[in-house]
Amino acid sequence: MAFFVTFEGPEGSGKTTQIQLLYQYLQGRDRQGARVICTREPGGTPIGEQIRAVLHDMGNTAMLPETEILLYSASRAQHVGEVVRPALERGDIVLSDRYAESTMAYQGYGRGLDKSALQMITGFATGGLRPDLIIYLDLDVRLGLQRKYRDQQEGRGEWTRMDQQDLAFHRRVRDGYLQMAQQDPERWLVIDATQPVETIHTAIRERVEASTKFSS
Repeated sequence: MAFFVTFEGPEGSGKTTQIQLLYQYLQGRDRQGARVICTREPGGTPIGEQIRAVLHDMGNTAMLPETEILLYSASRAQHVGEVVRPALERGDIVLSDRYAESTMAYQGYGRGLDKSALQMITGFATGGLRPDLIIYLDLDVRLGLQRKYRDQQEGRGEWTRMDQQDLAFHRRVRDGYLQMAQQDPERWLVIDATQPVETIHTAIRERVEASTKFSS
């Protein structure tokens, strides 16, 4: 039943909530012996989590975009090699909070780095592994950042170096996501993230269940 689902979205879009709801739902479903693995990027492994700390450190304002993409890719290479690919080879279901599409959105559209170079670097880091389904939670970036800042103030999350980029950057990221989704509608599910949590979860669950590969 090997099935790879990734969650993408602007900051504060509710990815963490929705990935946990899908994880809990799949845990209670008859999965024909397949396990459900819930993971994240950057991170997902001990080495990846160390890289995540460097990437998110608010003090690293001097980090160049080129350094940033290479660090994200290093974390991703470890993540795919240590967690994702072995799980899929066992026939498990893998849910990842962010994956390669984040690189194209943030470093390609957001930072303006060469997209062909990013595709080459990402292909090397992942060995060409692509998700079966990409769930994109969409909302206005100003609202998303307000949500994330509120959650951080209430002790329910982190405010990172990426969060403090200007609104124009975050808008370019969102536009990039929407362009990618439009180019590959078979693999993307775009959902309005301002809807109630349960409404979003139901739409995600129905799309997962309807997937030919998941159902096979």
